[in-house]
Amino acid sequence: MFGASVTGFATGFSLILAIGAQNAFVLRQGLARNHVFWLCLLCAGSDAFLIAAGVLGFGFIVELYPLLPQIMTWGGAAFLIVYGAMRLWAAYKGEYAMQIAGQSAGLWATLATAAALTWLNPHVYLDTLGLIGAISVQYVDAAQKLAFGIGAVTSSFVFFFGLGYGARLLAPIMQSAKAWQLLDVLIGLVMWAIAYKLIS
Repeated sequence: MFGASVTGFATGFSLILAIGAQNAFVLRQGLARNHVFWLCLLCAGSDAFLIAAGVLGFGFIVELYPLLPQIMTWGGAAFLIVYGAMRLWAAYKGEYAMQIAGQSAGLWATLATAAALTWLNPHVYLDTLGLIGAISVQYVDAAQKLAFGIGAVTSSFVFFFGLGYGARLLAPIMQSAKAWQLLDVLIGLVMWAIAYKLIS
């Protein structure tokens, strides 16, 4: 069981480690030091739900609805293009008094953006329902399958809370509008690159 849980943790962590739209948003919010707990809980909880669904074998939903991946791809790409444009526009305006003061958008607006970045991202379904679900098939024993799933879920909680609260270590260098401008430009370009990759 220990080996299965370690495999689950390593698999989940390796899949989530790449800088994506969701991770970039958590990083930005962690730097602003607002709503970090609820944001990390939403991201990790969403992952936990999808990982559980993948391990339990609900990946066949995609087979039942073959157009679903295409719909999610275009919806996700459209959202990423708009959000990327918003970050680039914010960088162009350069108004970062709120961020430097440690303020940000309200809790519900923050969670809504995070939910969109999570649930409109087709890669989330590929990683959780697809890859993690496929890897879990090797564990026939229910206890080992459960251990694998718990390991994968744990990796999400460790990653998101580590990223959200670890971002505070960068706070000293984020005390200028120029630093926030650079971050927003990078995030905006990452969002557009991911959108391009989705639809290309």
